[in-house]
Amino acid sequence: MTTTREPRDHLPEERDDQDSRDGRDGRDDPLDDFVRRVVDVGGVTKTVYVAGSGPAVVLMPEMPGISPDVARFGRWLREAGLCVYLPSLFGVDGAYPGADAGQRVVRRACVSAEFRAFAGGGTSPVVSWLRGLARLAHTECGGPGVGAVGLCFTGNFALTMTLEPAVVAPVVNHPSLPLDDPAGLEIGADDAAAVAGRVERDGLKVLAYRFENDTWCTGRRFAAYRALLGDAFDGRVLAAGTANTDPPPFFRDVVGCAHSVVTAHLVDREGHPTVRARDEIIAFLTERLGVEAPG
Repeated sequence: MTTTREPRDHLPEERDDQDSRDGRDGRDDPLDDFVRRVVDVGGVTKTVYVAGSGPAVVLMPEMPGISPDVARFGRWLREAGLCVYLPSLFGVDGAYPGADAGQRVVRRACVSAEFRAFAGGGTSPVVSWLRGLARLAHTECGGPGVGAVGLCFTGNFALTMTLEPAVVAPVVNHPSLPLDDPAGLEIGADDAAAVAGRVERDGLKVLAYRFENDTWCTGRRFAAYRALLGDAFDGRVLAAGTANTDPPPFFRDVVGCAHSVVTAHLVDREGHPTVRARDEIIAFLTERLGVEAPG
């Protein structure tokens, strides 16, 4: 396993450079406050954006990629005293989520050998690479272990990453896979048994969030998690009416419902239910990774 660092001002060629930092005004995010690295795990290389210090958290992007909202959540983790490892798994890094471009990314991911988007596919092969990234992050950052946060398409990856012993704080946000089975879980039978065994043996807790009436992550999916994990699964549901009503075009026109609790559908206002969810996730990670609260 090897890594190389690249200049912080290196940007993907596919994206027009913009001067916006967080992309909330419809522009791309240059991600220039992250260190861009190329990480090799088992001969497979991927770009990973790293920022912060302290125990590590692997933050996986949601569809259609590392959007400005995903990067914003990564910055909140960094500000909480965590070192964020944000791997590029699909899409254009830092791009504002447009509808047409986002749909193209989804179509490519659904036929990619790295992902198992549909029922019966079992665990996505990319999770093996992500477990290797978690091992590297733990070696570099130390601490009691690594956090893993999955979002939407990558939501369940945070659970299957617990097959890596370094992962001790999984957060499963609005997991959308398998796309064709609202009551299914994106995990093979052997891996499911191994994950359930590790959760019980090591006393892990799994934190999860979804909006009510989310057609991509239904109550039936949360029921399947509870059937697998029992009381170790802490699934929390927010009222659909609390979601941001003006998300980026991909979420407005393609997703079409309240879905992304701490990214596109978060309302950044003190005391708002989505901000409380964000703070609960940060508290879950910092507590399990041994980060002292400010003050």
